[in-house]
Amino acid sequence: MEFLPVFLDVKEKQCLLVGGGEVALRKARLLLRAGASLKVVAESIGDELTQLLESGPHSSRKGQFDEADLNGVVLVVAATDNDEVNRQVSEQAKSLNIPVNVVDQPALCTMIFPAVVDRSPVVVGISSSGSSPVLARKIKEQLEVQLPGAMGQLADLLSQYRQTAKEQIKSFDTRVRFWETVLDSDCPELVYSGQLERARNRIEELLENSSSETHRGEVYLVGAGPGDPDLLTLKALRLMQKTDVVLYDRLVSESILNKVRPDAERFYVGKERSTHQVPQDRINELLVEQALQGKRVLRLKGGDPFIFARGGEEMASLIEQDIPFQVVPGITAALGCASYAGIPLTHRDHAHSVQFLTGHFKSQEEEPEWQTLTGKGQTLVFYMGLMNLSTICERLIEHGLSSNKPAALIQKGTTAEHRVITANLQSLPRLVERSGVRAPTLLIIGDVVKLRDKLNWFEPYNVEKK
Repeated sequence: MEFLPVFLDVKEKQCLLVGGGEVALRKARLLLRAGASLKVVAESIGDELTQLLESGPHSSRKGQFDEADLNGVVLVVAATDNDEVNRQVSEQAKSLNIPVNVVDQPALCTMIFPAVVDRSPVVVGISSSGSSPVLARKIKEQLEVQLPGAMGQLADLLSQYRQTAKEQIKSFDTRVRFWETVLDSDCPELVYSGQLERARNRIEELLENSSSETHRGEVYLVGAGPGDPDLLTLKALRLMQKTDVVLYDRLVSESILNKVRPDAERFYVGKERSTHQVPQDRINELLVEQALQGKRVLRLKGGDPFIFARGGEEMASLIEQDIPFQVVPGITAALGCASYAGIPLTHRDHAHSVQFLTGHFKSQEEEPEWQTLTGKGQTLVFYMGLMNLSTICERLIEHGLSSNKPAALIQKGTTAEHRVITANLQSLPRLVERSGVRAPTLLIIGDVVKLRDKLNWFEPYNVEKK
């Protein structure tokens, strides 16, 4: 995040605008909508801007910018076509810790103006951090269509009951749930259709019943997918915004965690191949403990909750305690990583079946039945196979699979660190050892790997710039 998004109160406060042309006029109109008192300094001030200044307690001065113009102002905007003047305004404003915006010169700014969707008092600001104002404008166009025009009326109505709800519902968490119940009810649609009195009655009805309601906890077992946050399901995103507490794994990226409700309490319960910082039994206990406190608990897992993720064990512990829960499937690592690597797991010319296996075994007794894995026309997918990669390849060759069988190891598939190494069973361990590949990885073995050369389409979206 390059700029901290904030909303600044400039009502009846003096804001300095350096410049008098068309660009300055646009900024003046925006500042006036926010109730600012304008001070304009420019060698030439256009007629429309002059007329705007005559409509309120504003002032103007024709001439060059001077440091004294900064006296008493809370915000500065430089909108001239003179780079030297813009730089001077920026430097002097910064020296006085006054927020400054220099139009189309992000490097000189300490604040920038977003594209605005105005449903006052609801205001949405969209920013590209100055990198592409046109992109921000396009996003604004989409939101203008999606957000109801009467959303401001809804916000005004809710604000009328805010103090009453605070006095009547003492618990903060219970109060949050009350407002969520209001917004999940028919109240918003009543407002949007102009039925304000019915909407008011609905809020009062829900408020009257709020004190008698007892809130039970609930658990959401949610698959976070293989890494790319765009692969989250719509239901996962919705529940991530409702949760009070989140328990998350090592495979859940920061970009996915950032989509969780910001004030949700976080518990890291990740496991690595050599250490289990939080044992599974304790994770099960945490889910139960938090839910019994009436909280909505999000168990966020990489991939899918039921594919090598022990979601079944967690579900069983919730059933034993009669705790309600929901399960949200995720795109599992095998599907996501293979797709992004350009390797179809089945193909009518190469593979008519696929097996998902764990490569995480500590002894020969825990190893799979290798003789069942060497048949024709199948794809083998090993999760967590990096540590035992050499053993897996050796055992398959020993049990009859050709040493030339194509194989691929995928590092952090679908993410910016996505990397694929292809070879055959004989040579892959040696190549991987030299490559510096890091977990998590996925191993795919089978003739479908040959299709990668033709079907490879994904390039990491955050490659290091040279």
